[in-house]
Amino acid sequence: MSEALVVLARITPRPEHLDAARQAVLGIVPATRAEPGCRVFTLHEGRDGDGRLYLYEVWEDEAALAAHHAQPYTRAVFDSYRTWLSEPVEITRLRALGPATACSS
Repeated sequence: MSEALVVLARITPRPEHLDAARQAVLGIVPATRAEPGCRVFTLHEGRDGDGRLYLYEVWEDEAALAAHHAQPYTRAVFDSYRTWLSEPVEITRLRALGPATACSS
């Protein structure tokens, strides 16, 4: 079995588009989570009020991520980004340096 693809996307909307960007991404969460190959898809924002959104994503592989990017609802958000964002989305692919385990509470 291949290693899962972990992606962190940093999204920086212009202040006047922050709410629209947040709602647009939240709007595709249910459909994205139902996609084959999607393990985790969670939207975050900085606690410091930095005006950025962060997507933490875990995919089975690159093909699953590519299929997600090809979905009409994902393309619609990307199209909106053209006017909403103050800088390009920064995408970082991550590799775990140890076994993934849940922490005890």
